[in-house]
Amino acid sequence: MSFNFYKYQATGNDFVIIDNRLKTFTKNNTKLIARLCDRRFGIGADGLILLELADGFDFKMIYYNADGKESSMCGNGGRCIVALAQRLGMIQGSTNFIAVDGPHKATIQGSQVSLKMRDVLKTAKLGGGFVVDTGSPHCVLMRSDLSAVDVQFEGSQLRNSPAFKKEGINVNFVQALSTEHFAVRTYERGVEDETLSCGTGVTAVAIAMHALKKTNKERIDLQTNGGDLEVRFKAENSTYVNVWLSGSAHCVFEGITENHI
Repeated sequence: MSFNFYKYQATGNDFVIIDNRLKTFTKNNTKLIARLCDRRFGIGADGLILLELADGFDFKMIYYNADGKESSMCGNGGRCIVALAQRLGMIQGSTNFIAVDGPHKATIQGSQVSLKMRDVLKTAKLGGGFVVDTGSPHCVLMRSDLSAVDVQFEGSQLRNSPAFKKEGINVNFVQALSTEHFAVRTYERGVEDETLSCGTGVTAVAIAMHALKKTNKERIDLQTNGGDLEVRFKAENSTYVNVWLSGSAHCVFEGITENHI
């Protein structure tokens, strides 16, 4: 059986997105999803996203990591699916959709998509870093020279360390460029490698930098290898509310593939 797909990228974080409103895609086929994400034998992506219908919302987002397993929230993926929903005529300028971590609002103007993330109610020091859950769990570590970091080695070591048990964690290395501008490199679980960008990761970094008093700003610019992102929030005591992730999202191409790929 053939099916249509869309390839999107948001600051280099790339995704295969399938319009599954008619429920034609088999969601429990882990091997197929992993194959579609494979960069040599498939389409190639950091993850796969299904767009489905949901009562009370414009649509539902279901996200799978490149290993084929359904995963937690993906910020850049969320911004990409918003761009696709507008392309399909499902929304116009703004939306209210639901994902695994709950409802999300978003706005879109041209290629710029702003996504409202979940509130962050707690942060903690653990495993030698600063841990923040922004819809996906992240560990944040400061570095003085980001270019010298072996992200693959250090990230995989911490991701699989006893401190984070069997579920693992995403690992972000961050270097301060100014009091409101930070450079970030991220090791993503499920991809098991460095990605060019991570939306929940840069959101975690922005909040961690504020919590650690590296900045007193509530609008932070984040530089990734795939491009620039902005995170803004409202700090209320030790919690962070009205958290928004903003940046570009683009359709790379669309196509048709077979289930036996």
